[in-house]
Amino acid sequence: MGVLSRLSYVVRSKINAALNRAEDPSETLDYSYEQMRDELQEVKQGIADLTTQKKRLEMQKRRLEENVEKHNEQARQAVNQDREDLARRALEKKKQKMNQIEDLESQIASLQSTQDDLVDKKDQLQNRIEEFRTKKESMKARYEAAEAQTRVSEAMTGAGDEMEDVGRAIERAEERTEDMEARSEAMDELQESGVFDDALSDKDSLDRELEDVRTSGEVDAELETLKTEMGKGSGSSDAGSADEDVDLEAELETETESETADKDIEAELEELKDDDES
Repeated sequence: MGVLSRLSYVVRSKINAALNRAEDPSETLDYSYEQMRDELQEVKQGIADLTTQKKRLEMQKRRLEENVEKHNEQARQAVNQDREDLARRALEKKKQKMNQIEDLESQIASLQSTQDDLVDKKDQLQNRIEEFRTKKESMKARYEAAEAQTRVSEAMTGAGDEMEDVGRAIERAEERTEDMEARSEAMDELQESGVFDDALSDKDSLDRELEDVRTSGEVDAELETLKTEMGKGSGSSDAGSADEDVDLEAELETETESETADKDIEAELEELKDDDES
């Protein structure tokens, strides 16, 4: 098989496959039924034309038969008048008409036979069309039922073309969602590990870790100092703690009095400033 032959075979195969997928059995059956009805109509038209032609020959035969009787009467009249020549001419014409009648009878018989055959074929074709119509309706009902059942089954199993598209859309959405979730977790992990430095800070990850350690140490030292001052760490008595509370309150009162005195001094200075300006 040559290249062109193989290519032609492949093209025909593709076209046939596409036509098979696009073919609707219901439409095909309806089209075939209409074609058969058209053929039946053509047969009926042929029978009508044939019958018309036969009727014309029969009319022509009747006219010839009338002429035969006429020529026969003419021959009788000529014999009565002792005109054998006229009688002979009338009989010759009668013979011609009778020969034509025989030919017409042969043609009419042939047309009648053809008409009878066509009528039989018409009846057979009409019976076939009626049988085909019954089968067609039955096949259409079966196909529609099978098609509906197939659509339901495809919808339930997700095997149909539309459900396949929906499944693909869901898969793509799940993939994109998983990608975004993975990217978000990766960004959080990188940010926590310090791989991505703060864009507004000139410190690197090592500087931030040292600063965190230093801050934590200072907080711990201050906490120990506070605990020692409050007697939590040295195990001093409650009396000592009470004295320290009294001292703390005295210091707070002193600070309050100092702040009040500072405010009085600031007020006097403002008054002196206003007097100078006036």
